[in-house]
Amino acid sequence: MSRNNNDISACVFGALEQYFRDLDGERPAAIYDMVMRNVEKPMLQIVLQQAGGNQTLAAEMLGINRNTLRKKLVDYKLI
Repeated sequence: MSRNNNDISACVFGALEQYFRDLDGERPAAIYDMVMRNVEKPMLQIVLQQAGGNQTLAAEMLGINRNTLRKKLVDYKLI
């Protein structure tokens, strides 16, 4: 089954709505960094898995430089 960008956007939208509900009046901080960390890491994991662990192929799939991918994998402790 194929997923499209609208499915991903809807998931992020729903998660953020729930996040704000869970805050229960508390003031949020650093939302951008929180979202990026929580989206980027699983994205890197699944793309690397789909690429069979091949970092060059994963970087191509992501549309980023292999060195950039490698830095992100190290930052997230995925390698």
